[in-house]
Amino acid sequence: MKHDPEASLPLDRLSSGIPGLDEVLGGGFFRSGVYIVLGMPGSGKTIFANQLCYGHVKDGGRAVYVTLLAESHARMLQHIRPLAFFDESHIPERLSYISAFRDLETDGLKGLMDLLRREMRARRVSVLVLDGLVAAAEAATTDRELKKFIHEIQTSAVFHGCTVFLLTSGNGQRVSAEHTMVDGLIELDDRLFEARAERSLQLRKFRGSGSLRGKHAFRISDAGIEVFPRLESVFLQPPTAQSEGVALSSGVPSLDALLAIGGFPEASASVVIGSSGTGKTSLALHFLSRSSAAERGLLLSFFESPSRLLAKARGFGLGLDALESAGALRLMWRAQGEHVIDELGHQLLTEVREGGYKRVVIDGLSGFFEAATYPERVNRFFSCLVNELRRLGATVLMTIETRDAIGTSVALSYGVSGFVDNLLFLRFAEDNGRVRRLLTVTKMRSTDYSPGVHALEIGSAGMRIAGLFSSDGDVIPSAHRVDQAAAQAQPSTTDGPSKQE
Repeated sequence: MKHDPEASLPLDRLSSGIPGLDEVLGGGFFRSGVYIVLGMPGSGKTIFANQLCYGHVKDGGRAVYVTLLAESHARMLQHIRPLAFFDESHIPERLSYISAFRDLETDGLKGLMDLLRREMRARRVSVLVLDGLVAAAEAATTDRELKKFIHEIQTSAVFHGCTVFLLTSGNGQRVSAEHTMVDGLIELDDRLFEARAERSLQLRKFRGSGSLRGKHAFRISDAGIEVFPRLESVFLQPPTAQSEGVALSSGVPSLDALLAIGGFPEASASVVIGSSGTGKTSLALHFLSRSSAAERGLLLSFFESPSRLLAKARGFGLGLDALESAGALRLMWRAQGEHVIDELGHQLLTEVREGGYKRVVIDGLSGFFEAATYPERVNRFFSCLVNELRRLGATVLMTIETRDAIGTSVALSYGVSGFVDNLLFLRFAEDNGRVRRLLTVTKMRSTDYSPGVHALEIGSAGMRIAGLFSSDGDVIPSAHRVDQAAAQAQPSTTDGPSKQE
């Protein structure tokens, strides 16, 4: 067999124009390929195809949208007009809408194929959408006739350099004749999880390159479709090695004194566990109070609005308002609702990547947990999220609430010790008719720390470690270096140093 030198050349790619989809595809669709997009009614096929067409013509291409038994073009345009990608100026010079049902009804698949060839040739289109493949399949008298029709589409697509998308109803559970012939099979799904629904996209078949397997969530909004690749399928690189001995202050000097290197190790991940009112958010605000131009801070919160958090910080004299005004601190708030867990993860990573944030706080991990439609994913998801944050050079502090207000043990719905470096446990304890806050450092992966149960006090001056809490309820004053560190605590400024060595 004679070697064809063109066979070894890489295939050209065609961007989908849909945020996140090219990443799932491994770089986009292949030019001159034929792809089936299938899904039940309402799954998003029409928006998918239109967004792809408008993105393509915006980049200088030409497209034609051919319908069979579908909604009228006027009705379709009414539905997509409010979406951000819609641009009527491209119609009809660069994007045309054509009905082919009469050709199919009169001359069958041959008449439909003749129309598709004419459009590819006359309009010199590089993208063609056929909306209603199910109608074409019904017009075929045998599977062989349908296969011949698909084969002729493939031949014409290669000859005219046109990428073809065939839209059809159904799901990928049933293997049809046409599924075996095309270059790719994209299934859109809209599934109920108890009372809530979540849309997902799956590549059941994709010839020519590696792609991200499994289901990936997507959302339809006023901007159109946005796909959120599963974090554990994207971020597989391990975090960079930590700089030994380099620490970021917790913002509480007496707590820093309990840690051998004087704070949280740089590019580490810490979780603060405790019931409501034990001081988790207060500790997070202290950590962010040491933000600066060199160590910008980012807070993602689900339960308290930015205004309430800033007011709480003012009560401690932390001055986060000034840090925010100076651009050294950003507050992100995602009110509780029907979030998509991968959307939250990608939004956070994008903020950290683009903003270069070095102090990152997630106040309320349960906001992520509640967004998970597949709970078995949670540990893998957070392991990849935390590793990517650390790889970006962020030192991460996360909080998680427990049910028991007073006690010596803690039970969590999800294991967190596997994906974090440092673990702090806050709780209440009864002491002769009064309730004390207690702090225990239970894990530090790369540095030594002072063990024991420590009395934690929160007042108008902020947080401080008062000393060790004994079994008989006495507070044993801390070592001189701890008291001295607490006495030297100063309000932070945007120019103040925050690393301790």
